[in-house]
Amino acid sequence: MDEFAQTDADMPLDAPGRRRLPVLLRRAWYGLNQAFRRRIAGMGLTPDQFTVIRTLLEAEPDRLTQKALANAMSSDPNTIASLLERMEANGLVERRPHEKDRRANRVELLPVAREKYEAIRDEAIGLQSHVLEQLAEAERRKFLKQLETVAEACRDLSKPQR
Repeated sequence: MDEFAQTDADMPLDAPGRRRLPVLLRRAWYGLNQAFRRRIAGMGLTPDQFTVIRTLLEAEPDRLTQKALANAMSSDPNTIASLLERMEANGLVERRPHEKDRRANRVELLPVAREKYEAIRDEAIGLQSHVLEQLAEAERRKFLKQLETVAEACRDLSKPQR
């Protein structure tokens, strides 16, 4: 049994010595993001831009609207709009009016974005592999499934109450 399990169970959720979900999630995300940022610093993309490109590649051939991209990345529309503006200025994406909805834009990857993605992809895979290798092989799938469950619960909580 985990040496902290009994100790954590005996403490209030907000006790200073207890492991806390928000702190651990942030520490994990921040550490991974910073490691990735350092490894790709000279390649002309940020981790967020890489994620935009990957998300758009996975969605093709339909291309995503800005709103759908924000949802797929679990981000807010203003952040995505600002990110796409910078990416457009750097020749990575192009926003085009939606063919049926005048208020929406479809986002299209330009060839240089695909090239940069391919050049950086191995770094992303290597980092993910390194982190997951810290767990026993049998635990990895279970951990990712549990993390997905936590992420969905957080997403549900973030939806506006009606």
